[in-house]
Amino acid sequence: MSSNQEYQYLNLLKDIKENGSNKKLFFTQEVLQQYKDKNEEPPYIKSVFGKQIRFDLSKGFPLLTTKKVFIRGIIIELLWFLRGDTNIKFLVDNNVHIWDEWAYKRYRKENNPLNPPSQGETFSSKEELLSQEEFIEKIKNKPADSDFVKKWGDLICVYGRMWRKWPASDGREIDQLGWCIQGLKEKPFRKSYVVSAWNPDFIYAMASSGNANEVPPFCHTTFQFQVTGDGTLNLGLYQRSADVFLGVPFNIASYALLLLMVAQITGLKPGEFVHTFGDVHIYSNHFDAINEQLSREPKPFPIMKLNPEIKNIDDFKYENFILENYDPHPAIKAEIANIGGF
Repeated sequence: MSSNQEYQYLNLLKDIKENGSNKKLFFTQEVLQQYKDKNEEPPYIKSVFGKQIRFDLSKGFPLLTTKKVFIRGIIIELLWFLRGDTNIKFLVDNNVHIWDEWAYKRYRKENNPLNPPSQGETFSSKEELLSQEEFIEKIKNKPADSDFVKKWGDLICVYGRMWRKWPASDGREIDQLGWCIQGLKEKPFRKSYVVSAWNPDFIYAMASSGNANEVPPFCHTTFQFQVTGDGTLNLGLYQRSADVFLGVPFNIASYALLLLMVAQITGLKPGEFVHTFGDVHIYSNHFDAINEQLSREPKPFPIMKLNPEIKNIDDFKYENFILENYDPHPAIKAEIANIGGF
């Protein structure tokens, strides 16, 4: 294999193309109607199970070069997670729209006049249905404390809440990531620095009343920090479900960036990001895009520099990150599939 680490990702694409099995996806009636309105068939997936890739951050920042990756979106999303935020208002205000579909999905479902009214509601209480573009524009133009933004911009449960504000049984909010960071500073060789996003109390039929939502169960299930004897910090992610074309390039860069940030504030050296997959798959409407990406030769990874003066995970801002020597092939666009829900 070439020394270029990106070939691990490209070989995973080839593996799925050649060895994956075809599987149907679950879509809510509202999403199926959107495909019907566009006169399109919903996509299916081709998937394999149980794969792993790893990236040594001393050899560059693993931002794919066979297509241009939206690094600003990755940084803004990660900062949003680190805030413990669940409302897309922060993302929308920063012109990052990777979570728009999930907020709009719930809004469309609850305001669809074809749906029966919920308890205490009448058909007349349903507001006129906005398009997704109108919905996002309204989120952007209204203040964060407006009733519309608080109700419809809130995804209820996303990664940041579980990382930083895990709801405990006694009413506390547990900062899992904060606990790990403090432990890495004080007792770096412990093996228990794990952050879990998998909380059954928010997942589909298992969810408590008021916790259920239209966002699928977390794909990035859990991640773990590990320190070697020479003070090198590694990060391992288990991802139960992975959209290998659209999602995985984001995931690789995001967790590699998190590793760099935590290494800096704990005084450790960044080591490897190890990415382990459960079900890793290609969507059928991405086949052509993947063929185009596989026809390209990868280039050397860029360098990511962080402001060395930042010593607290909550103090990072977008301007504290500088990407150098990124020379990718052009972007390849593909449509996201809005799967899951009740």
